[in-house]
Amino acid sequence: MASLFSSVLLSLCILSSPFLSNANAKSKLGFTADLIHRDSPKSPFYNPTETSSQRLRNAIHRSVSRVFHFTDISQKDASDNAPQIDLTSNSGEYLMNISLGTPPFPIMAIADTGSDLLWTQCKPCDDCYTQVDPLFDPKASSTYKDVSCSSSQCTALENQASCSTEDNTCSYSTSYGDRSYTKGNIAVDTLTLGSTDTRPVQLKNIIIGCGHNNAGTFNKKGSGIVGLGGGAVSLITQLGDSIDGKFSYCLVPLTSENDRTSKINFGTNAVVSGTGVVSTPLIAKSQETFYYLTLKSISVGSKEVQYPGSDSGSGEGNIIIDSGTTLTLLPTEFYSELEDAVASSIDAEKKQDPQTGLSLCYSATGDLKVPAITMHFDGADVNLKPSNCFVQISEDLVCFAFRGSPSFSIYGNVAQMNFLVGYDTVSKTVSFKPTDCAKM
Repeated sequence: MASLFSSVLLSLCILSSPFLSNANAKSKLGFTADLIHRDSPKSPFYNPTETSSQRLRNAIHRSVSRVFHFTDISQKDASDNAPQIDLTSNSGEYLMNISLGTPPFPIMAIADTGSDLLWTQCKPCDDCYTQVDPLFDPKASSTYKDVSCSSSQCTALENQASCSTEDNTCSYSTSYGDRSYTKGNIAVDTLTLGSTDTRPVQLKNIIIGCGHNNAGTFNKKGSGIVGLGGGAVSLITQLGDSIDGKFSYCLVPLTSENDRTSKINFGTNAVVSGTGVVSTPLIAKSQETFYYLTLKSISVGSKEVQYPGSDSGSGEGNIIIDSGTTLTLLPTEFYSELEDAVASSIDAEKKQDPQTGLSLCYSATGDLKVPAITMHFDGADVNLKPSNCFVQISEDLVCFAFRGSPSFSIYGNVAQMNFLVGYDTVSKTVSFKPTDCAKM
């Protein structure tokens, strides 16, 4: 990390964010970064003693647990110049190398399209989970500044913000469905993203959460979260006009070479165009964090399984697209019908896998011929490859990478792998383009 940030920084003051001054400035950005899968050897979470089967099983369990993350936030809402960046995957979680403050302090944080706030553990830590890497010290950053209770940065957090009567500083409290939580100060500081073309991008006055009280299921090798959701304080919203509301990513399959990283693109680098692109509307709902799409049906060969309510038009925005969930989760009854259609198209003996809870599995020792599966989103037919639909759990077992869910429907990252997936929050669309992501 030290060598990365010893080079000259491309200092780009983002003035078009609604929270910053000079909102009429028109500086435009295009850059790309690495996304590192949690189980990649480049990830701090990588455990060399685990087999690939163990890592995949763990990812599946995390995928199911992640539903609680969406459930908790939803219930809260109801009650009240052209660089690139790499993504590292954490068996269902992708990581980004970022730096905070001046001078830049390196952090490995989870890139999360299912949350908004960018936060990290900070000194002094009153009650924090154990972290291997050093904690961010706000006093060591010349650009760090706590924000006041009356500021637009504080009010943007709505019911997650609170105020100190002693010094008028803004505090935050965010909890997740698994009872994990983070609490601390809302501040602004300089965020540095390590561009893959070796030109780091420096973004000033970015809203961050400086966590002084954090606990739960967070891993000791992680330093925080980069929120890429659609809410007011997400990194995407803060960059605003400077990236024209655009970002995209291309996820490398789990079976690719270990040194291949996925990519996340912003602004001019994030445009998805050319042959094979299909687009579907991005649906606005009361919970602004999540990216909602409309799934009409799923085809298995020549058989089309209708999504509940799609024939009456009541199913608009019925599924969340998320980069941090491994499996694709669907309503229980709909999933059962889909599974029956898939099973009836495969001439092979089923096998059981009680460890993952996946109900449709087969022996991987023979030549398993699987049907063509197409996701029919509103206006966009996404043709999946077998690797988007089935995962190899072990040497002799493959399983269908979909399962039933009693609450949220989520379009997971296995189904998105080897697609360039583009989000345009201005035009309100999500686009898909079949792509060899390892070659990006």
